[in-house]
Amino acid sequence: MEVVIVPDAQAGGELIAEAMAQLLRRKPDALLGVATGSTPLPIYEALAAKVRRGEVDASKARIAQLDEYVGLPTGHPESYRATVLREVVEPLGLSEGSFMGPDGSAEDVQAACDAYDEALASAGGVDLQLLGIGTDGHIGFNEPCSSIASRTRIKTLTQQTIADNARFFDGDLDQVPRHVITQGIGTILEARHLVLLATGEGKADAVAATVEGPVASVVPASALQLHGHVTVVVDEAAASKLKLADYFRHTYANKPAWQGL
Repeated sequence: MEVVIVPDAQAGGELIAEAMAQLLRRKPDALLGVATGSTPLPIYEALAAKVRRGEVDASKARIAQLDEYVGLPTGHPESYRATVLREVVEPLGLSEGSFMGPDGSAEDVQAACDAYDEALASAGGVDLQLLGIGTDGHIGFNEPCSSIASRTRIKTLTQQTIADNARFFDGDLDQVPRHVITQGIGTILEARHLVLLATGEGKADAVAATVEGPVASVVPASALQLHGHVTVVVDEAAASKLKLADYFRHTYANKPAWQGL
């Protein structure tokens, strides 16, 4: 696991966007796993800017969704599908055909979960998966005590998550779905490169537990320690609880240029 400490969210977004651009230069049809929320927005903005400037061709890129609400009607503006189309697919100049995600409106939700795992495998697997982290260490919607071997499945949202997400539904708690489909931790770990971006002091404890703590289901993100190619990008605030912060700065400053991110 590589930990990169950056000055702020903007610098983190630029760093990760360049890693994605380098991947697309090597593999134009790479399958990029994306996350929603405010944290990854600087990544998508920086990558779209590179496309506009002609620094990278993303026309053959494919986009895969991390999670989706259950029960929202097709086309609902706050569905994660609509969010990814709006924030990633359209700014990159891609068509909706380049996008794949779980069907949160399916009658048989478990079958939709199984079908999405199969679709990811049939597509050759995710080349680079972006991740955020919750204050409790969750990734995707894999809340604490999720199985490290878990596959794409339905999960019940916590009361805190429902309250946090109410801002996207005019503050109305009753409008927020109670269930989601999420890639499981086992599914996430099958991506070739995992990149986690965390910003702000509120994420500092979760970052420290993920990077320096034991692998434990109570901190789902700690399972990333089991993967062979993980990059954790954090701003100074999110890095503030890391005991080995100086070591991480030293190793990144002395990293051979040929290694890349």
